[in-house]
Amino acid sequence: MPSDSQNTRRPLAVTSSPGFADWLATLGIALAVTTYQAGRLLFIGLNAGGKLVVNQRHFKRAMGAWSNGDQLWLATKYQLWQLVDVAPGGNALPGERLYLPRVAHTVGEVDMHDVVIGGAGVAQFIATRLNCVAQLDDDLKRGANFRRVWQPAWIDEHVAEDRAHVNGLALRDGLARYCTVCGETNARKGWKDNRESGGVVVDIVSNEVVARGLSMPHSPRWRDERLWVLNSGVGQLGSIDVGSGQFTPLAFCPGYLRGLAFADRWALVGLSRPRYKTFSGLGLDHELAKRNQEPQTGVMVVDTLTGTVDHWLRIEGQVVELYDVVVLPKTRRARCLSLKNDDLLRNVWVADGHDQTRQFELPKLVKKPGDNSGKVK
Repeated sequence: MPSDSQNTRRPLAVTSSPGFADWLATLGIALAVTTYQAGRLLFIGLNAGGKLVVNQRHFKRAMGAWSNGDQLWLATKYQLWQLVDVAPGGNALPGERLYLPRVAHTVGEVDMHDVVIGGAGVAQFIATRLNCVAQLDDDLKRGANFRRVWQPAWIDEHVAEDRAHVNGLALRDGLARYCTVCGETNARKGWKDNRESGGVVVDIVSNEVVARGLSMPHSPRWRDERLWVLNSGVGQLGSIDVGSGQFTPLAFCPGYLRGLAFADRWALVGLSRPRYKTFSGLGLDHELAKRNQEPQTGVMVVDTLTGTVDHWLRIEGQVVELYDVVVLPKTRRARCLSLKNDDLLRNVWVADGHDQTRQFELPKLVKKPGDNSGKVK
C-alpha cells in the first residue's frame, strides 16, 4: 500500500460500488464531504447521464458541515462559512444546486469540529481548543466572536488548550443535546492517555455523562429515537441507550470513522486511513488485522435495519482523511463557486421588487497601464 505522502501526490480518484449511483438517484440525494487534511469540500452527485461526478473546492481545514439543502454551513480553519444555494435564481437544471459562499463568520483558530443549526436557526459549533460548545453571537455591541454555552463539568477553568477533545454535537428536537468527548480529563492533551476506552457521551442539558468506555467517539446523531455514535477508535457504527449508557455496535467499517449522516434507512459513515501516532495503537488495528483488511478513505452506506454495507464510495490520491459527511436532499448534483478564481467577482444575483432573482455574469474588466477608469473587454 502506498504511503500517505505518496498518496497525496496522486490526483484525486473517486470510485464506487456498482449500485451506488443508482442508489443516489433513487433517493434523490447528493453528498457533501469534508477533508481538513487536504483542505477541501467535495460534492458528490450525478451528471445528466447518471454517472458519478465530483466537484471540489478549497477551504482551508474544512471540518464540520451542516445542510438542509438550501444552505450549507462549513467550519474551517478560523471562519464559519454560510453557503447559500443560488441555483433557483439561475438557469439550473432540476436537482442542481450551486452554492455561493455568502457569509464568513470569523471566530478565530479554535479548532472547530461539528457544526449544527438548531430549530431557532442559530449556529452552534464545537470549539475544541476551548473545550466548549459555542454559539454565534449577533449582538455586535458585545464585540464577541461567539458565546460559550457549555463545557464539561470536569474542566475547571476557561483555557485555550485542548484538555478533553470535545468534538461531536448532536441535535435532539431542534436543540443541541449530546456531545462526544475523548476523555474526562482536565490537563492539556490529557485525553490522549486513554484513547482506547476513555471516551464519553455527555447530555449537555443535564450535564451528565450518559455513556462511557468508548474509543475516541465522534459524530453523535439523534435519529429514530436513538442516539447514534461512531466508536471511531474501533471502527464501529452503533447506538447508545441513553438510559443505561449501553453502546450496541451495528457494523464495522474499515477505517478511522468520522462523519455520519442518514438517508431513509441508511447510515452514511465517513472513513479515514489512520494517521501515524494519533490513530495508531487503537482497537482498530486489531479489528483490521482480524479481518485481513486495509484501512480505507471514503464513505460506506450501512443499512440500519440489518447492519450490512450495501454500497461504498472510495476516495484515493490527495485525500487521506475525512471529517464530515452531509446528505443534500432533493439534489442530483451540487457545485460551489470558487474562492480562488473570478467566480465571486463576476457572478451576481439580483432580486427585483417582486423578489424574482436574475443572475448576471459580468464581463471581465481590463485596465490598460496608467488607465484607472477600466475598459470593458
